[in-house]
Amino acid sequence: MREILEAVESGDMSVSEAESELSGYATSEQGRFDAARERRRGVPEAILGDGKTSEEVRALAATAVETAGRALLTRVSDDQVAAVRAELADAHPDAAVRHRERANVLVAHAADFEPPNVDAAVGVVSAGTSDAVPAGEAVVVAEEMGADVTEVHDVGVASLVRILDQVERLRDLDVLVVAAGREGALPTIVAGLVDTPVIGLPVSNGYGHAGEGEAALSGMLQSCTVLSTVNVDAGFVAGAQAGLIARAIDAAASSE
Repeated sequence: MREILEAVESGDMSVSEAESELSGYATSEQGRFDAARERRRGVPEAILGDGKTSEEVRALAATAVETAGRALLTRVSDDQVAAVRAELADAHPDAAVRHRERANVLVAHAADFEPPNVDAAVGVVSAGTSDAVPAGEAVVVAEEMGADVTEVHDVGVASLVRILDQVERLRDLDVLVVAAGREGALPTIVAGLVDTPVIGLPVSNGYGHAGEGEAALSGMLQSCTVLSTVNVDAGFVAGAQAGLIARAIDAAASSE
């Protein structure tokens, strides 16, 4: 503790950094950022853009980079992205910023941030272009957890040939996230063709009776083949679960 206090006194550590070291979180007017979540849980803390103002997102992102070395923002608007970029350009000009526009995800790394590296491969599979938003969110989260991610797109069940010609490629991967809307059949089919864990990601692109992902969710929960299922459009959760499985595979291989 004394070293931390001395670092604050000398100006080598900010109050927010000291608080995060001592308590695991940093407090601001916008809330408490869980800077220790990745050390505790293996999953990085994410800042959800939905329901927050640009000012709140901007401030939380700066706190994240300052205390954890990384900011991971999901479901961000264009205005929020612009505010974060402006803040980081001023407070952390050397930070590397990456914006996956279609998925509405933004990631910023401090110049000295060392990303994790996991020796395991995650596949993110999507039935069609309409599934790109939550699927892209899953990709970024799994990558940020250190996994090597392969994306396989547009292999929906309307033409089974599209998934069948990717089967060998999928079998080479360690864990799969499979995103699909409408009736949500793709994860069930994929899970019957591979021997790796499959995480079903229902997408709210269906319409009419049981639309907005309800039929997709129900279909995945009723899957005859073995898979696990997350909530509708829960790309972050699917990507994090895949990342945790990838970490376990890496740890098991390292212990042999």
